[in-house]
Amino acid sequence: MPTLERLSIVVPVFNEEENLPLLYQAICSAMAAIPWVWEVVFVNDGSQDRSGEVLESLAVFDPNHVRVVELRRNFGQTAAIAAGIDHAFGDVIVLMDADLQNDPADIPMMLEKIQEGYDVVSGWRVHRKDAFLTRTLPSRIANGLISWVTGVHLHDYGCTLKAYRRDVLTGFKLYGEMHRFIPVYAHGVGAKIIEVPVRHHPRRFGKAKYGLERTLKVILDLFTVKFLNSYANKPIYLFGGTGAILIFLSTLLLLYLFIRRVFFGIGVLTSPFFQMATMIGILGFQSILMGLIAELLVRTYHESQGKPTYTVRRIIREGVEEPVSLSNTR
Repeated sequence: MPTLERLSIVVPVFNEEENLPLLYQAICSAMAAIPWVWEVVFVNDGSQDRSGEVLESLAVFDPNHVRVVELRRNFGQTAAIAAGIDHAFGDVIVLMDADLQNDPADIPMMLEKIQEGYDVVSGWRVHRKDAFLTRTLPSRIANGLISWVTGVHLHDYGCTLKAYRRDVLTGFKLYGEMHRFIPVYAHGVGAKIIEVPVRHHPRRFGKAKYGLERTLKVILDLFTVKFLNSYANKPIYLFGGTGAILIFLSTLLLLYLFIRRVFFGIGVLTSPFFQMATMIGILGFQSILMGLIAELLVRTYHESQGKPTYTVRRIIREGVEEPVSLSNTR
């Protein structure tokens, strides 16, 4: 596999003016011994302190390595990460927070894993330096739930420090709080994923931007991710399967009513079970119809935009690896 040499470190920023100079120095120190062409893409997500001024001064001081993307208002961490990825030039994208809790010194180790052939290197904060009840415990519960629902088993979905090959980040858009689910999307296109322990430091300046209310958002986003990852190309399996189960239950209830009528002489139409069976049967039929409509929408989505229903890792012809482009996937 060819050596990748271009790296973009994407850092979403919201009110981190005191942390930014120290973070920049730490990144420069970490990258000093690595023969990669690299850049840092700072995304100013509507900061209300002097973060914008600090970032501008860093871009002027080091124009070869610092790029600043300034959003018009605060759109949230996921949107800021998406903006950074869109404006990055790297073959490998590293995401990290601006609060100095992620350590840039872990980046070289993660790049080694990328060069070993992994598509996603996910950080795992083994010794997390956050409050246990308000941050660590809810995070562990959420990580267990996400791993169980998606089938992608990681200890620390909430750790922003992750490295990705760019080609596994294409083909999907990020909404809500879905940046933490990028490994799930990448797994859906066949990415090779590894989780590695990384350092985690206590916050030195500023305060955390998220609390327990974020847990509810993550759970709601999890429903969307599960549907998109498992049923986006085959919605009839979800809606049709649910409809078939409902119709089967309705049939069992009607059979039960018929047996009661034949052997015990109990009326069918006056039983509340008859009304229940009728409603369940109607819901089952409607669910199957929804699945068929969803199938039409999926086909319209893919065929109108020329989107393939598969992804290609690489193409080898006559012993030589060819670059993968959209035309190769059709």
